[in-house]
Amino acid sequence: MSVKVCVFDAYGTLFDVNSAARRSAEQPGRQDLAAVWEKLATDWRAKQLQYTWLRAVTGDHTSFWEVTENGLDWAMEASGLEDAELREELLALYWELAAYKEVPRMLAELKAAGFKTAILSNGSPDMLEGAIDFSGIGEWLDATLSVEDVGVFKPARAVYDMVGIKFGTAPDEVLFMSSNGWDAASAASYGFTTVWVNRAGDPMDRLPGKPHHVLNDLSTLPTFAQSL
Repeated sequence: MSVKVCVFDAYGTLFDVNSAARRSAEQPGRQDLAAVWEKLATDWRAKQLQYTWLRAVTGDHTSFWEVTENGLDWAMEASGLEDAELREELLALYWELAAYKEVPRMLAELKAAGFKTAILSNGSPDMLEGAIDFSGIGEWLDATLSVEDVGVFKPARAVYDMVGIKFGTAPDEVLFMSSNGWDAASAASYGFTTVWVNRAGDPMDRLPGKPHHVLNDLSTLPTFAQSL
């Protein structure tokens, strides 16, 4: 079957998760953060993801916002930062994550080519709405699907089920993009055709499923999707 729907993970795929720490570090008086912002951003993201996996396994679900707060608290302590004002600033900036520069044009080209487009994310609906509004990409999205509707984080199969329920598609009619290798691998095992957007040049995860394709960014995705 041909691809009918292009589905994207949000954080790290469409939206730059490092932009909150980077923007804060650029502000006057943030010398302490400027010295460690890259480590903090990396730790924040790593803990955020680890906490989603652990909660998915234990069945102790909570909102992605709480997981984001918990991850930041760990990362700040690991970097020796004790600053309540900084914490609030970083959390506020997470609602205004920048989209990667190629994203608006890429989505517009997919829509012009006749594809349906959607986000499938661990993010809470209000968090996703904030990022979409800030980046101005809402006009090119047909749906925003949040795990809050099923009460479990990725890579639970119930999350990937949401695409077929929304669009009435078979798994092989879906092209799924994620910057997370484990997400692309899990979606491949589910039956989606998957693209790992390997922005960081990381090694392939050792998992049962493997991404079908690897791209460095999303700039060539419209041409690629039409070739399938």
